[in-house]
Amino acid sequence: MTTGTKRNVLGVLVDATDYARATEAVVAAAHDRRPLALTALAVHGVMTGVLDPAHNARLNSFDVVTPDGQPVRWALNLLHGAGLTDRVYGPELTLRVLARFADEGLPVYLYGSTEETLSRLIPALERKFPALKIAGVEPSKFRSLEPGEDADIADRIKASGARLVLVGLGCPRQEVFAYAMRPLLDMPLMAVGAAFDYHAGLLRNPPPWMQRAGLEWFWRLGLEPKRLWRRYLILNPAYLARLAAQKTGLWKATPPPPATERPATFDV
Repeated sequence: MTTGTKRNVLGVLVDATDYARATEAVVAAAHDRRPLALTALAVHGVMTGVLDPAHNARLNSFDVVTPDGQPVRWALNLLHGAGLTDRVYGPELTLRVLARFADEGLPVYLYGSTEETLSRLIPALERKFPALKIAGVEPSKFRSLEPGEDADIADRIKASGARLVLVGLGCPRQEVFAYAMRPLLDMPLMAVGAAFDYHAGLLRNPPPWMQRAGLEWFWRLGLEPKRLWRRYLILNPAYLARLAAQKTGLWKATPPPPATERPATFDV
């Protein structure tokens, strides 16, 4: 099940969707006890696929890929006439999904990030959504999978009674995790990026005008220049160049077929 028509953005298939449809897709999968993988991609996320064909194929197998960044929304409108009036920003989508899960009594599982971040995130979510049921919490191990560990993780999640897994491992590790774990779980997995840090109060959102103008990257670069300068100062121009090439027909940007094989190992 997808929330809209998938469109080719630099060879990555992105859904021309909105908050309401993306939220409904997650809630429906939870009620139906059906696996579903969702991620919200900004420029960096799209470029991870462009630069890694195997990862591109994994992204193209996702049930829902939302336009997290304004430049990805603009690409959908420019290339395909999608007519989208807003992006589907991961941290905001997370809140909308959690509001529905709280209202409907559906438990959630938080996977990833650090114990310190999770210790701040949980009370923040409980204050915002008093009815929210947090079935389990598991910080990242910050290492590769050990033999049989994926089945153990899946067993812990299922035994908790959760109907949703929020995955906060950072791009692209969280997308690989969601792709690899989807066959083992009967529930949706959302790769939510920096949502854990934002809602734990560790990161500040830029002013609304910067978000509307697609300048969130500039805001984050100012907050974390040493960590993010390569991502934004190299990948952003590369994204624009490839977008122009796709629009003018100089580059076909043929999407690879969706991946079907689970990776032998991945980060947990």
